[in-house]
Parts: sequence; C-alpha cells; structure tokens
Amino acid sequence: MKIQFNLNQRMIKAVLAVMVLIGSMLLLSKKSIAQTGQIKNIVVVHGAFADGSGWKGVYNILSKKGYHVTVVQNPLTGLRDDVEATKRILDKQDGPTVLVGHSWGGVVITEAGTHPKVAALVYVAAYQPDKGENTLKWAKALPDAPEFGILPPDDRGFVYYRKEKFHAGFAADLSKAETDFMFASQQPIYGESFATPVAEAAWRIKPSYGIVATEDKSINPDTERNMYKRSNTKITEVKGSHVIFASQPEAVAKVIINAAAHK
Repeated sequence: MKIQFNLNQRMIKAVLAVMVLIGSMLLLSKKSIAQTGQIKNIVVVHGAFADGSGWKGVYNILSKKGYHVTVVQNPLTGLRDDVEATKRILDKQDGPTVLVGHSWGGVVITEAGTHPKVAALVYVAAYQPDKGENTLKWAKALPDAPEFGILPPDDRGFVYYRKEKFHAGFAADLSKAETDFMFASQQPIYGESFATPVAEAAWRIKPSYGIVATEDKSINPDTERNMYKRSNTKITEVKGSHVIFASQPEAVAKVIINAAAHK
C-alpha cells in the first residue's frame, strides 16, 4: 500500500508539473503575441467637415511599423451610408482589425464595429452612443465652447463649419495655412445623420480605447470623458484640438498600437 501511495504522489506531481509547464507556455505565447502586435490591420473612419487626408501623419507612422492601414472615405450622407462604406472596407481586410473613428466617425464605428473582423475599437475625440441613442443626445449634453462653429443645416439639409470659427473651433493647434486648406476642402454632413439612432453598440462586446482631446472646442472634453467612462473604455488624455489626429499623430498612433496589442 505504501508503494502504491508513493506512486500516486509521483504521478500527481508529474501531472502538476506538466500543467504548470503548459500554463507557462501559454502565458509566454500571449505575451509574445502582444509584443509583436498580432493585429496588423487598421481601418480609420474620418469625421464630419473633413476627409481621410488629415490622417496622413498617423498613416505614415503606422505603415512604417508594419501595419496595414486603410482610410475609409465615408460619404457623410447618412449613418447607414457611412456604416455601409466602412463595412465594404472591413470586408477586404485579411484578418483581425482595429477600427478607428474620429468625431462623427465614432458613431459610425459604434455600429460598423459589430463586423466580425473588428477586434478592437479606438475613439479619437469621438462620439460613442449606445444602441438607440443618436448623436444629438451627446452633442447637446453640455454647453458648447465659444469657439464652436457648426452651422444649422442649409437649404439642402447639409451642415457646414463656420469659416470665421474654423481655426479656433476645429483645429487651433494647426497653422492657419493648414486650417485654411482644411476649410476649403471640408466635407459637409447631412444634418439628419445626427438624429439617426444607432442600431447596435459594438463597444458593448469589443475592447474599446478612447482619446480625450483636452483642448477640443467642437466636442466638450467632458462629454468625451462621460461617454468613455460609461462604456468602460480605456481612456488616454492628450492635449490638443478636435483634430488631434493631425496635430498629435504620434500620440494617436500610440493608442492604436496599444489597441492592436490588447494593452
């Protein structure tokens, strides 16, 4: 009986040792994957009053690090149109993808992010509504800054940013020459987009990262904080204007890289 007992002890110790070894290998594997950034696809959705060209700085940083970056040129003609434009790009990705949205683009990725290839979401000075909520709910949640310059819809229902306030309200930390061009090339958004409720909220089922632009004059920074806190989004605060992706591309790229590595 004593011999049998000793054998059983040795067997138990051997099994435990194997289990510990397997556990260690799994942990090392996960750590290695995170360090190498296993998600290599990044899809960016721009916001209102802009197009994808402002993301060139972030694109250059990520591309040099080996990421495959695609910028969606969403039409800004309605939430459904923008979601469909984003899904068409997501369909073309060859694996897990980090989906990034700026401003109005945050509304778009909230719904489009349910796409099976989306592994994580990054909100850059962005709206982050819940299912059944629209953008206006959050746009009017707190007072606007004096520099705020979004105009009412024109006779065709499209919304533009006021020229006199474009620099201070939209991109104060860029040069006047840069913002003059941004204003000249601005893409208006169909006003009813802001009143359209979100059908699904991807942040409820996928990891989310959020950047608060502390000097934002187009979305109240506290609104950004409140949305991100509600959703348990991992928050990074960066000093910069509403177009922080253009003025602080390194900081924005860093958050996207962290999302790709599940940090």
